[in-house]
Amino acid sequence: MAVIEPVRMDIVRPGKVKKYSPSLRLWHWVNMIVISGSLITVLINATITDDQTSSAIIKTELQNSGVKANDDQVRSAAHALSDSVWDIHKYFGYCLAGLLLFRLILEYFELADQKFIRRIKSAYMKYNAVQKDRKTARHELTVKLIYSVFYVLLVIMVVTGLFLAFEDELRAYKAIRHSVKEVHSFCMYLVLAFIAVHLAGVFLAERKDSKGIVSDMINGGNEGA
Repeated sequence: MAVIEPVRMDIVRPGKVKKYSPSLRLWHWVNMIVISGSLITVLINATITDDQTSSAIIKTELQNSGVKANDDQVRSAAHALSDSVWDIHKYFGYCLAGLLLFRLILEYFELADQKFIRRIKSAYMKYNAVQKDRKTARHELTVKLIYSVFYVLLVIMVVTGLFLAFEDELRAYKAIRHSVKEVHSFCMYLVLAFIAVHLAGVFLAERKDSKGIVSDMINGGNEGA
């Protein structure tokens, strides 16, 4: 009986195996879109739909239209506008939670040599074993550890975000709401820092070493390439 094994062969060069599976590549780009959308909603609410800013705009427009409204009514309208943006932020959060679950499931079904845990162990072993090219081994290990931190941040963001999204159902834990919100916000800044480091690293690698990191994440790349 033939054994069916999950392989990611290169159609153009049948002897080559893809570095990144289609599922991982799909997760990477969809995750990028979702995180970007989530961060954009935070930026919008911190600037355009900020209660103070939008209240002033709404009040001015109403006065220009000859409509009289007191400060409480204006603030209520501004707050409703801000809430609508936060609703979109929540939807992005639900998508992020789904993507995190997908990534955990994907890790289980990935080929053994493509599992993230296996890659970290491999990088650590290379760092301890390699003597001549220790700089490269240290770089590889550092990159893997940074990605590990990113995954931990995603878990914290999702857990704290879901807590805030369902705070009405979790009234028994209302006392820790402020702390959870602070952790959620702090992790957001750490994610921003990761994105900046990630983009800078990709740019430098593409420019200096011409490894085609971006194209590999699009077409899969080839092992040993």
